[in-house]
Amino acid sequence: MFAALLGHVGGGINGLWDGLTHPVLGLDHVLAMVTVGVLAMTMARPLAAPATFLAGMIVGGALGLAGAPAPGGETAIALSVAALGVVLIVGRRLPAAWALGLIGVAGLAHGHAHGTEAPTAAHPVVYIAGFVVATAALHVVGAGVGTTVRDHTPARASLGAVVLGAGVGLVVGVI
Repeated sequence: MFAALLGHVGGGINGLWDGLTHPVLGLDHVLAMVTVGVLAMTMARPLAAPATFLAGMIVGGALGLAGAPAPGGETAIALSVAALGVVLIVGRRLPAAWALGLIGVAGLAHGHAHGTEAPTAAHPVVYIAGFVVATAALHVVGAGVGTTVRDHTPARASLGAVVLGAGVGLVVGVI
């Protein structure tokens, strides 16, 4: 059903390289993490968005490592992409606390999926380090895009609509 979320249905997760490449191989990851970077450049405190996402991802990862269940985890990841698109569309009209809350929940969903997979890795800590570095790199890419669209509401909203549409496509299984 979630063909674009293939990063969560197996494959090698043995070390640093797998951790580095995992976030860039799934459309859900790329969209969410780049969008967080774009959002960072639209907020008064640019580091708040990526820091919140990474914190959520770490907490989610720890819960996944501990075996905490997350029924509907893939759906939550897809919905998080759609929600981040909405945050991008709404822009500064959404209170920062709400935006950061949604960003944190998105990180939690993505982190849980990674944490659930990590115990099967030959070197879980190295794998986790790799995907944290790749996540931060995708945030930086998004920040680059964000510097271009932050003061151009139509461009930012259009980008948000694309992310929202992709998130909905992921939820319904079209993408």
